[in-house]
Amino acid sequence: MTRFFAAVLLSALLACAGAGTISGGRAPQQSGSGRPTFYRDVLPILQTHCQACHRDGGIAPIPFETYERVARKAGAIADAVTSGKMPPWFADRNIGKFANDPSLSDQEISTLADWSDADAPAGDPHDAPPPRAWAGGWNIPEPEDVVKMPGPVSIPAQGEIEYTYEIIPTGFKADKWVQMSQVRPSSPQYVHHAVVYIRPPDSKWLRGAPVGVPFTASTLKSKKDKHDANWTDSDVLLVYAPGSSPDSWPATMAKFIPAGSDLVFQIHYTTNGRAGSDQSSIGLIFAKSPPPQRVLTLQLTNDSFAIPPGADDYRVEVHGSLPNDATLLSFFPHMHLRGKRFEYNIAHKDGGVETLLRVNYHFHWQMSYRLADPRPLKAGTVLQAVAWFDNSTKNEHNPDPNRTVRWGDQTTDEMMVGFFDVAVPANIDKTQFFIRPNAMHDHTH
Repeated sequence: MTRFFAAVLLSALLACAGAGTISGGRAPQQSGSGRPTFYRDVLPILQTHCQACHRDGGIAPIPFETYERVARKAGAIADAVTSGKMPPWFADRNIGKFANDPSLSDQEISTLADWSDADAPAGDPHDAPPPRAWAGGWNIPEPEDVVKMPGPVSIPAQGEIEYTYEIIPTGFKADKWVQMSQVRPSSPQYVHHAVVYIRPPDSKWLRGAPVGVPFTASTLKSKKDKHDANWTDSDVLLVYAPGSSPDSWPATMAKFIPAGSDLVFQIHYTTNGRAGSDQSSIGLIFAKSPPPQRVLTLQLTNDSFAIPPGADDYRVEVHGSLPNDATLLSFFPHMHLRGKRFEYNIAHKDGGVETLLRVNYHFHWQMSYRLADPRPLKAGTVLQAVAWFDNSTKNEHNPDPNRTVRWGDQTTDEMMVGFFDVAVPANIDKTQFFIRPNAMHDHTH
């Protein structure tokens, strides 16, 4: 069964990297005098790597679109890129290659630093590349359909908030294959995370819950509904957390929404001292024809750990075997305030371990990591996820180093979830994928 998860508490966003689906811009060039200029050398870098968030309507607070605004931040930009803080990317660069890696090249870093050192010259505006075309606040092209919460959810000024759910009928009269999707909160400052689930018309999940209005598990009447608010085997359409990329699949694969399905939003809101509201939505772009492959979101989960007080490198492991052949596409590791490192590995029969991704986990950024070269895996392949936690005073985010920490929804609790996406034949759904000749107990869901 799929376990719901909670995202981390985010501090104010200072900057944001571009999504891996975004490309464009020109390679930086040096002027004849050896000094880079904004319009010719700096703006193309910002368009390619930064404007997905740093633009009017983006989630970052400072737009990087005009010379006047960028020049004022030239020193801060140079410091951020030379220190490696921006663009944010936390994968070990010696392990794997990822299609959505927003990192700057050494030449691009040098260009931004040299431009700052030269007092940020503007150069000739005629050297500027064409402006990037953005579909409003979307980082995907203009959606073909937008499924939006019917009304806003009120957020109090203080206190912890139960997970909020909203079931929204799609009204789809025919099956839909989703090529691209993006969750867009109206007030991202309140959103820890959002998960959008697909509830097919034959699903019995949360059938006693209200439709079209927000609710929490505690407001549901039956014990079964309260339980079902925390557990589901429904497929995930998209996971959102600040810093994560929209979904954008190749032409040969897509997510599947059967006709007559509902979308179930599950959102973890946080308070920030000021009351407000949020009305999240998800934008969808559909495949022109049914693709040969279907994308499923699976996970490796360990929810039975107990992190001792003061432990600064506590290891938690889980593994599971693939029930059928699949192509591995991407990873999305998830922990809370005490998260330190996270690995995905293949455990080979000879006892060897092949590391696919190692992340120095960053509390403020929850990111997806998409393989540059998708990896075909045979049935029976054992995938392992390993997480390390820092429950000591050395962890500046630790709310209580004297507490034994276990699994829980709130960020003061912990989670250990290794989401990953796979591609399977288009006629295979999640239930069929987990049918194997010889049932094996593991923690792959």
